[in-house]
This record gives sequence, structure tokens and C-alpha cells, in this order.
Amino acid sequence: MRAVLAAPPPTLLVIAKAPVPGRVKTRLTPPYSPEQAAALAEAALVDTLRTLDTVPAGRRLLVLDGAPGPWLPPGWQVVPQVSGGLDARLAAAFAHAPAGAPALLVGMDTPQLRAETLAAPLAATARAGADAWYGPAADGGFWALGLARPSAELAQRLLAGVPMSTPRTGAALLERLAEAGLAVRRLPELTDVDTAADADQVAAEAPDGAFAARLRELRELRDLGRRAGVTG
Repeated sequence: MRAVLAAPPPTLLVIAKAPVPGRVKTRLTPPYSPEQAAALAEAALVDTLRTLDTVPAGRRLLVLDGAPGPWLPPGWQVVPQVSGGLDARLAAAFAHAPAGAPALLVGMDTPQLRAETLAAPLAATARAGADAWYGPAADGGFWALGLARPSAELAQRLLAGVPMSTPRTGAALLERLAEAGLAVRRLPELTDVDTAADADQVAAEAPDGAFAARLRELRELRDLGRRAGVTG
């Protein structure tokens, strides 16, 4: 019991791009315009940060490419991403996690994420025997990576050179985790929002979130435009 009470709370990391048209969610164009794709990205980021606000944590860090906006809630520390490929940027994010506490990193592409999906496995009573947490994505990638004892050196060893945005990205990371001798706890599989079909699926899974609300608005605008085109 003393060990549980003394267990440090986790650090939560979100790696994201500022929702700037033409720089985020480019695979949503078409059918959505760059401005609309950026609006969906902002809504996804809002949902993600709101959810992680309700997960017990010692620190909350947004590892950001770009400048924060009014969508940033209080209580989040913003740190800049390093230059380089996604593997390098993910590895460098863990360097911001304080020593002595577990750290878990997620992206901004899973606005359907529920707080209990992270809160339960990261609870002090559930951490025993876990060296890492891995959240697989439906497209073969991963949406979450957690380390019980994070360090810049370990993150570099696990992530540097892992091919990103491929159907084997997740498998390659799992191979690195196994090679490092880490005991891995799996999190549920989630769908990343990359395409319009993904957006529809994710909105249906979390219909009460900001992402789903924004998608409904854009659909209504598109339907109005089609009707105007027909009647005009």
C-alpha cells in the first residue's frame, strides 16, 4: 500500500501541429477545403486535450509544431517540437518528461479517446510489471506510446529509424520494444483521423465531442451548397 501511495503520477504528452490551413489533415482535402480540414484538426485537438485534462497526471505537456491558440486550455505547458522526421520528433518529446515518473505520449488524431482508456492502465495499482504501454492504430500505426521509466536515450533507441506512416509502423515499434526487453501492456485499438471516411467513423464513435459537432456543421454546409447548386 505504501508503494502505491508513493507512486508518482504520470506525465501526459500530446504531440501536435497547430491547426493551420494547408499544414494539417491534408488528406481530408478533398472533400474538405484546407480551412475546413484545419477546423476539424482544431476540434480533434480540443477533444484530445479536454479528455487528457480528466486523466490524473503530474504534468501535461503539449509538444507543438507551431504557435498555441485560444484552443489551448489552462494547465498545459507548451514545448516546441524539434526538427526532423516524425521518429525524431516523437523520441525528443520524451526528453521533456521528468525522471522518476511514467510518461505517455499520444497524438491529436484520436478525438474519440476516452479518459478511462488511459486512466485505468496508468493508475498506480495497475502499473506493476509494466515497462511500456502501446496503443495500436487501425491503419497499422500506433496512437499511444508510454514508458514506465522514460529517458531520452531509451526513446531514441525505440523510435529512431522506425518507418512512420506505413502499415508496418506499429509492428516495427513492437519489435523495438521486444528487443529492449520491455514488458508491454496493450491499449485498445483506435482509428486515426486521416481520411474523410476515418472522420465519419470517429465522429460516430464520439458523437458528443467537438470533432463530431464540427463535422456535422461542415456536412450541413456541404449539403446546403449542393441544394443551392441544384435549385440555382
